Amino acid sequence: MSEIKAKTVIAQKRDNIWKVILNRPEVLNAINDELIRDLKRVLEAIYERGEPGVIILTGAGRAFCSGIDISFAAKMSSISSEQLRVFIKNAQEAFNLLELIEMPTIAAIHGYALGGGLELALACDIRIAAEGTKMGLPEVRFGLVPDLGGAQRLPRIVGLGKAKELVFTGKIIDAREAERIGLVNMVVSEEKLMEAAEGMAREFLKGSLKAIGLAKRILNRAFDLSMESLLDYTAYIQNVCILAEDQIKYVMKFLEEQKKRKAKQSG
Repeated sequence: MSEIKAKTVIAQKRDNIWKVILNRPEVLNAINDELIRDLKRVLEAIYERGEPGVIILTGAGRAFCSGIDISFAAKMSSISSEQLRVFIKNAQEAFNLLELIEMPTIAAIHGYALGGGLELALACDIRIAAEGTKMGLPEVRFGLVPDLGGAQRLPRIVGLGKAKELVFTGKIIDAREAERIGLVNMVVSEEKLMEAAEGMAREFLKGSLKAIGLAKRILNRAFDLSMESLLDYTAYIQNVCILAEDQIKYVMKFLEEQKKRKAKQSG
């Protein structure tokens, strides 16, 4: 098993699956400047290895991430606007890594995903939540706005009207409601959360991770480019896939699976 370790974030790899664990359980994995630095450092280290894989992001202890650390937030009133801007920019860059990295990312959410914690989950490709998880963007109740990508990503996931409702009210919803509106892909019992996340990761591993990473690039641009531009971009990406050395392997694998399925049905 490979491991990358920072003070507040731990990453462990087994069978091409990286588990990236927020490790401040004593404060429900609340976000401070140290956690942001560590998360960015760990994700960059995974990326720089250039190895195929799937990332599962989760939190140690009783919660995924409860949002900004209150003690850290209290200090914000005494720092300069420039220092605050730098913190926000660093956090945005760390979250963006999850969206931009050419690996599928799964947020395994339990306990709480509030404010910046939900914005972190929104940066992942897939979200699986444990029963009873509470999530929301309550920033307006504190006279603030979601500033780590939530206001941009949430409408793309649940639609503009529902996103405005959630942001304007600061409402906290449970996992089942999140599933109903498409905020999470699946809800399972807390005991089966990691099993479900790993099961989905293994489904991704059945295909070409290179192709998945490239498909992710196309999907991430689906709301930004015109249809014509996106189709041109897709044609370019498909050419990259076809020229890949291992592409024929997946064709042969698919044909072999089809052959076995037909033999089983006829038998």
